[in-house]
Amino acid sequence: MNCTHLDDRELADALVAGSRPALAEVHRRHAGQVVGMARRILKSHELAEEVAQEVFLRLWDRPEAYDPGRGSMRSFLLAHVHGRSLDLIRAESARRAREEREARMVVEPTPSVDDEVWVRVQSAGLRAVLAAIPTREREAIELAYLEGLTYRQVAEQLSLPEGTVKSRIRAGLQRLKTDLAGVGLAVG
Repeated sequence: MNCTHLDDRELADALVAGSRPALAEVHRRHAGQVVGMARRILKSHELAEEVAQEVFLRLWDRPEAYDPGRGSMRSFLLAHVHGRSLDLIRAESARRAREEREARMVVEPTPSVDDEVWVRVQSAGLRAVLAAIPTREREAIELAYLEGLTYRQVAEQLSLPEGTVKSRIRAGLQRLKTDLAGVGLAVG
């Protein structure tokens, strides 16, 4: 069916009847202005193409929404482009505002002076207690817990059997627990 000779009312009737050539003719006549308006509003060619596609798809899905008595097909399509483009701008603006609000709500807690002092006291107490345990136990604990080595790696580094390393770490940790409790730094 050749629709190039049809006016807006006839194109609308053909669309209601499900004529694909009628939609192709509407697209041929108005796509340039539809995309152009969307691009001017959205400042994005990709978004403009998406909006144009939505508008023509909406016309295809609900052709009876167009009333030739209220205006031209072009004005109908451009009104929809304008509305949909503004909806996208509002949605983007709302998204940005929401993200900014959420970012302001996520405030990193700043430790108080009391907290800082307590951490330093605990660190100093831990260092003092750690320095007081026998060197063979302290070395094994430092390699395992501060260096992150496995029992086997600690054993290789100290040239000791793995069982000996485990015993030294266990004994050292027990001594640390007792000594820390003695200086008021209880361990769970």
